[in-house]
Amino acid sequence: MSAFRTSGPARFGQYLALLAYLVFLAFPFLWLISTAFKPAAELGSPHPSWIPRDPTLDNFRQAFDEQPLLRAAGNSLLAALAAALVAVLVATPMAYVLARHRSRLTAAATGWVVVSQAFPFVLLIIPLFLVLKNLRLIDSLAGLTAVYVVWSLPFALWMLTGYVRAVPVELEEAAAVDGAGRLRVLVSVTAPLLGPGIVATALFAFVTAWNEFFFALVLLKTPEKQTLPVVLTHFLGAEGVADLGPLAAAAFLATLPSLVVFAVIQRRITGGVMAGAVKS
Repeated sequence: MSAFRTSGPARFGQYLALLAYLVFLAFPFLWLISTAFKPAAELGSPHPSWIPRDPTLDNFRQAFDEQPLLRAAGNSLLAALAAALVAVLVATPMAYVLARHRSRLTAAATGWVVVSQAFPFVLLIIPLFLVLKNLRLIDSLAGLTAVYVVWSLPFALWMLTGYVRAVPVELEEAAAVDGAGRLRVLVSVTAPLLGPGIVATALFAFVTAWNEFFFALVLLKTPEKQTLPVVLTHFLGAEGVADLGPLAAAAFLATLPSLVVFAVIQRRITGGVMAGAVKS
């Protein structure tokens, strides 16, 4: 076991690198919070500070007065929840098939799922736009939700396939001996054991849809149907000058749902993984 131990200086270097990485990740969010509570005079100061000298909520009031943030947040929430639910419902049986019926066809399908994640948005937007136009789903939350499902489904399928393979086949064989069919085995035996994986996949689909901007910008034209990331761009002036205070306040509020959802289900994900690793 001594071969796997690291020396004191090496361990210190690892912790230092981890700390630097955490600071790199946290800096934009902390600066966003600081900016959201700064008054206009302090935002234009040539000597910015981390902690606002005179904290104010005027930026939040101005943000809600200038833009319909609540309506946009409701549109984003509706599309994100629907996309997460549909993606999980579709990906779970497909992942079961890919994990339990291995062949050249399923291997090719798995490879295509991974490769499809490399496709850029610009390559997909034109065919998706034409399909939605033929279905008369342009400028609708239903069409946007369908796009979110298509976009998140490959990664959701890849994630759930790994979780299904971690479930012991013997449990399914025992249920089959008792007379359960494939569908009954999936619903009553496999799916309950996939709880942490399903939650993690739903979280991924939700956060992806909540934060998505490009598809919503292209597909939604009616202001009443626009999502929150699109509405945030309205804080930019005609010449690209940002109304920095209200923009920071609105962006801070837009990040909260993702943080809250992850904080609520994080313990469940960790607990489920640890419980599945222990045999009674």
